[in-house]
Amino acid sequence: MNRAAFLRLLAGGLAGAWLARSPLAGAAADYDFWFTRLKYDSGDWDVDQRMPANLLTALIDYTDLRVDPKEHVLALSDPKMLGAPFCYLAGHKLVEFNPEERRNFERYVRNGGFVFVDDCNHDIDGLFARSFESQMAAIFGRKALKRLPRNHPIYRSFFVFDGPPATGFELNGWGDDLVHDYLQGIEIDGRLGVLYSNKDYGCEWDYDWRNKRFLAEDNTKFAVNIAMYALMG
Repeated sequence: MNRAAFLRLLAGGLAGAWLARSPLAGAAADYDFWFTRLKYDSGDWDVDQRMPANLLTALIDYTDLRVDPKEHVLALSDPKMLGAPFCYLAGHKLVEFNPEERRNFERYVRNGGFVFVDDCNHDIDGLFARSFESQMAAIFGRKALKRLPRNHPIYRSFFVFDGPPATGFELNGWGDDLVHDYLQGIEIDGRLGVLYSNKDYGCEWDYDWRNKRFLAEDNTKFAVNIAMYALMG
């Protein structure tokens, strides 16, 4: 099931009823893509506040999608999040889902949803990384989270990359001082449902949009790939 089919299914079911009463109802009717940030009880979910605007601007600049220019914030425990075509979850601290959060995360991913998870510590052994990876093992199995091959379709879903682009935050002394030359993910029936980064893309894309003109290369191009893969599945 691709993302479009998933949303059509939701529109006819119980989650569709929740969606119809939510702020996302207009987004579902009027836009192809809208950005949903997931807040969760255990950690600092409200990070990199300018990043969504840059991602959305890139989609408007490079694609013909009808893009909702607003960021939507929903609790992971809220069933309304089941109607989103794309979800973002990030932070520095503990990730420990409560029962409602765990149920919605699993249901969303297993039924066609896409979550981009970004470790703001950019540290493969930091608190966010260890706790999030533990949650994924508990929900999907110990071996579910795997490194993506460099020829994964996400690297050519719009622009062409030979692997995950590096970020300027990987070697700034905050994290583990390693360049992470891979991304990880969880596939369900051959479809990537969770994309997991230790590269801190959120910070890389968290700048005033007016400064973009000073970049030698637009670093949000990979954000376009992630969003397009989320829509196409």
